Amino acid sequence: MSRSAMLRRSSLHRIPWLVLVFALVLSGTAGAAEVLRVLSWPGYADPDVVQAFEARTGARVEVTLVDSDETLWQKLTAHDASDYDVFAVNTAELQRYIDRGLVVPIDAAALTNLAAQLPRFRDPATLPGTTRDGKLYAVPYAWAEMGLIYDRRQFDAPPQSIAALWDARYRGKVLIYNSGSHNFSLAAQVLGKDSPFRLDTDDWAPAVARLVELRRNLLTFYAHPEESAHLFVSRGAALMFANYGTQQLQLLRAAGADVGYVIPREGALAWLDCWALTRGAGNRRLALAWIDHLLGTGPAHVLSARHGLANTRDPAPHQGETDRLVWLEPVEDVERRNLLWERILSGDRAARVLAP
Repeated sequence: MSRSAMLRRSSLHRIPWLVLVFALVLSGTAGAAEVLRVLSWPGYADPDVVQAFEARTGARVEVTLVDSDETLWQKLTAHDASDYDVFAVNTAELQRYIDRGLVVPIDAAALTNLAAQLPRFRDPATLPGTTRDGKLYAVPYAWAEMGLIYDRRQFDAPPQSIAALWDARYRGKVLIYNSGSHNFSLAAQVLGKDSPFRLDTDDWAPAVARLVELRRNLLTFYAHPEESAHLFVSRGAALMFANYGTQQLQLLRAAGADVGYVIPREGALAWLDCWALTRGAGNRRLALAWIDHLLGTGPAHVLSARHGLANTRDPAPHQGETDRLVWLEPVEDVERRNLLWERILSGDRAARVLAP
């Protein structure tokens, strides 16, 4: 037998094996679980919540956690939203994602658990930032009002106003969140502005002056809820602007602190985190199933009982019927607010803060 004939015969013997291997590869691919890529804040996609979804759908969930709005933005914009299918974002931040075309409208009809939400969360018209041009872009999930947490031992009566943060009696005992955007909103509230998110030309100087005064009252500032609880207890704080609301209250009480919680009469700034679909979502049906799953009873109760955050199904236990919420909106100039706040923290006088 010639060499060429032997090679042909050898090749023919290998063909069935190649067919078998190819069939096995195809079979494995066909049977692979769908993958859902989730970008989330801590506490929104706990392992047991994820496992329940995977058991119900047969899909595999990959969760990536973020700890700041800027990190969220960086991850979503890195590859034009192609790295994730669904993500959690507050309504104020969502607007720049819509502006960049990084999110797509949501089919509310696919979400059966929407009907179980509290009335205030079922009407997008009452929730600034959830819709654009009549289309739904955000499904409310978790929220918190930014109230005041105070040490009962250092207060004869609960504080009633945001102005308590400036009270000289608590100099060196006030904790605030390290955010130029939020802190200028607090100053706007103290100044009696109609909207804390809109400072006019003549408002900047008095707002800076008030924040310079506030800096003198500070014990320090914090970034994360666990950090705030540690600082409050270990350093004997009297009063805290609670950016994370009742989540911080729960942490402090678990640590044995005797604290109270109030919504100031000016109204509490309030953030509303929602789930949104990315433009790059590979499986929108699965992404919608994830959102609907998280609106269910089990995940909602985990959110509140385990993490101290309000869900959209149950009434908030620390909020009265007359308490006013001021839902966050995009501010007039976030870069300027943050720049001026950094100057304030550095110790500059008001005139230097406002210098070009």
